[in-house]
Amino acid sequence: MQQPIAILDSGVGGLTVAKEVMRQLPREKIIYFGDTARTPYGPRPADEITRFTREIVDYLIQYRPKMIVIACNTATAVALEDIRSRVAVPVVGVIHPGARAANSSTQTGVVGVIGTEGTISSGAYENALKQLSPTIEVVSLACPRFVTLVEQGNFRSEETFNTVKTSLGSLQAGNLDTLILGCTHYPFLAETIGEVMGKDVRLISSDGETAREISTILHDRNRLERAEDMPVHQFFCSGDPVMFKRIAQQWLGEQIELTPIVWQVPQIANRTVG
Repeated sequence: MQQPIAILDSGVGGLTVAKEVMRQLPREKIIYFGDTARTPYGPRPADEITRFTREIVDYLIQYRPKMIVIACNTATAVALEDIRSRVAVPVVGVIHPGARAANSSTQTGVVGVIGTEGTISSGAYENALKQLSPTIEVVSLACPRFVTLVEQGNFRSEETFNTVKTSLGSLQAGNLDTLILGCTHYPFLAETIGEVMGKDVRLISSDGETAREISTILHDRNRLERAEDMPVHQFFCSGDPVMFKRIAQQWLGEQIELTPIVWQVPQIANRTVG
């Protein structure tokens, strides 16, 4: 029986990572959990974020995943090591992959990081970047309103542009040439963020680098899927299934089907690839 890769997030943001995993590893089965009923995680206290993450992992573990991906920057910053200590399978976060990509990208040595309040206050990205390059300058900024825009499916509008422009104003005067989108929700707004920051600033999303790390770990463990049949992915959400379905289909570019399940998380989406 094919063992899936479990991907979890506070909402729809982790779909950016899921999409990259599907692209790079098309034969791997994915189970995705978006905690849309309790999003956003950013303003929540660390112990609550850890508890939520444990609850999701405890549920997903029944599907015998061969790897768990915490595709939420806030949960990665707060709960990654806790989850690693509780499960026997590899657990991957999204902060170190993003930091590596940014460190390779920057020419000026000045890197901006935008994220939720929880991610920014944790200093996780700054610590990861300093480990890679002690002389790097990191400019961090919390952008809490971005997650709400994405969870509402409001990717491109005058309101979105004005919110992004107002939020990022303090970053535009600096010498940064690389900006980490330190929340997996933010790639949904990448076009607008790019317009505001200008063509000289490269945007870094952790999705591609995280997918490559997943591939490397599975290869090293001889756990890459070899089955010829294309997988059927499963998507769980704890909140509004209509909004989740609309955003997921728009981002993934394919239809998904929603059916109820018996649990406190009321929705599961199935998608056949191919």
